[in-house]
Amino acid sequence: MSCPMILTSRYIFLRNQRDIENVESLLNVQALLHQHPKSNKGMLSMVDHLKRLCIDHYFQDEIDNIMDSSVDLLHSDDLLDATLSLRLMREVGYYVLADDVLQKFTNDNGDFNLRHSKDLRGLLSLHDMSHLNMGEASLYKANEFSSKHLKFALQYLEPNLARYVMKSLDHPYHVSLRQYKARHHLSYLQNLPTRHTAIEKLALAEFQMKKLQHQSEMQEIKRWWVDLGLSQEIPAARDQVLKWYMWSMTILEGFSFSRYRVEATKVISMVYIVDDIFDLVATQEELCLFNEAIKMWDLAAAESLPSYMISCYKALYTITNDIADMVRKEHGLNPINHLKQAWATLFDGFMIEGKWLSTNQVPTSEDYLRNGVITSGAPLLFMHLLFMLGHDLTDDNNDHILRVISCPAKIMRLWDDMGSAKDELQEGLDGSYKDLYQRENPHADAEKHMLDMIAGEWEDLNRECFSQTKSTLPPSFMGASLNFARMVSIMYGYDDEQKLPALEDYTRMLLF
Repeated sequence: MSCPMILTSRYIFLRNQRDIENVESLLNVQALLHQHPKSNKGMLSMVDHLKRLCIDHYFQDEIDNIMDSSVDLLHSDDLLDATLSLRLMREVGYYVLADDVLQKFTNDNGDFNLRHSKDLRGLLSLHDMSHLNMGEASLYKANEFSSKHLKFALQYLEPNLARYVMKSLDHPYHVSLRQYKARHHLSYLQNLPTRHTAIEKLALAEFQMKKLQHQSEMQEIKRWWVDLGLSQEIPAARDQVLKWYMWSMTILEGFSFSRYRVEATKVISMVYIVDDIFDLVATQEELCLFNEAIKMWDLAAAESLPSYMISCYKALYTITNDIADMVRKEHGLNPINHLKQAWATLFDGFMIEGKWLSTNQVPTSEDYLRNGVITSGAPLLFMHLLFMLGHDLTDDNNDHILRVISCPAKIMRLWDDMGSAKDELQEGLDGSYKDLYQRENPHADAEKHMLDMIAGEWEDLNRECFSQTKSTLPPSFMGASLNFARMVSIMYGYDDEQKLPALEDYTRMLLF
C-alpha cells in the first residue's frame, strides 16, 4: 500500500522525535479503515474511537469516505447505530435534525420507550448526542432518559465499565476536553476483551509526542516570562505562567499551531497582568492615564506612566505588534487596527468596573454580564487567534464571529462568578453576577439560573458550529471556541478544599 502524503509528512516529523516510531501503526490503522468498506456499523465505531483518542486527524480522507457511505445508519432501528451516526454526522458538518432521527425511539408523547432503558451502549451514545443540542426537544428528553437509566445501571456493571459510565456522566464527551478524555478512553479500551492494538499503539505514540511538544513550548514561555521581568516589577500581580499556557495548549490543538500557542499564551498573560493592575495596584488617576495611552498606541504616550506601567505597556505593545507582523508575513493580512481596538475595548471594560466600584454604583446584572464578557479577556484573545489562523474580520462575517466568541466568553464569566472559590485568593473586588442577580431576585435560586444560562450558551454555540448555514470560519477557529468553553469547567472547577483537582490531573497527564 502506498503511503499517503499526510503520513509521509508526519513520518518526517516523527523521525525528529527520536524514540517515536509509529509509521507502522499509522499504516495498520489505515488498513483497518479499508478492510471492510461495507461494514458501516463497525467502521463508524472505529471512527468514534479515533476521534475520542484524538488521532482522527491522520485519517481525514478515510473518515470522510466512511461518513459519506454511512448516512443510511441514521434510519437504523438500533439506538446505538442511529445516535452514533447522528453525532458523528453533526460533528463533521452534516445537517441532520435530531427530532427526525430519534422519533422512532419515542412514543406518541415524545418520551423514549422503556425497552431502550436496558441498552447500555445505546444509552451511552444517546447521552453523548444529547449534549450537541441546538434547542431540540428530543435531545432534552434524551439527556433526561439516558442520565436516569445510566445512573441506575451503575450498580450492576463490572468495575471497568462502571468507571467508564461514571466518567461519561460526570464529563460528557462533547462538553469535555478531548485530550483529557482521550487518556481515559484508552484505559477503557486496554481493558476490553477484544483489543485494538494498532489504534492503541498509535494513541500512545501521539500522547507522548504531544507531551514532548508541550514541554518544549512551556520551557520557551518560561524563558520569555523570566526575561520579561514583570513578576519582579509588579509583585502583587499573578505569576502563573503554567496556568496561562494551559489555556492556549487546550484551545489550539495540532502540531502545526505550536508558534500560535506560544504567542497566545503571551496575550493571555498580559490580560491577567492588566487585570491585576486595575484591581490591586494602580490608583484611579494612574488607570486613566494608562487607558489613554493604550488608545494612542504609541510608546511615547507611556512615558508619563509609573515605571511598572511602562514595562507592562511595552510588553503588551511588543507582543501585539509581533503578532500583527507574523500575520502579515504568513497570511498577507494587516490586523493591527483590529488588535489595538480589542485592547482599547478591554481597558474600557476595566475602567467601567472601576467606576462602579469607586462610586458605589450597583450595575444591573445584565449590564454587569455584558461588560463582564469583555473583561473576561476572551474576546481579545479570540481576535488575536482569528488573525493568527489566517482569517479576516469583514462586514459579512462580523456577527457570526461575535457570536462564536461571546458564547464561550459568557460561559467563562458565569462559571467564574458562581462563587465556588475566590480565584487565587485575590483581594480585588470585581463584583459578581450571582450577587447582583440574587439582589434583583431575592427568592430565586441564582446558581440554578446561572447553570441554565450556561446550558443556553452551549446551545447557542452548538448552533453556530453545527447549524445548516455553512460557516466561513476555519474549523480550527470553531474548534478553539469549543475548546475554550470546555476548558472553563476545568479551570474554575473548585472542590470543597478550594483546589482544582481536574486541572491538576489534566496538567499532570499532558505535561509531566
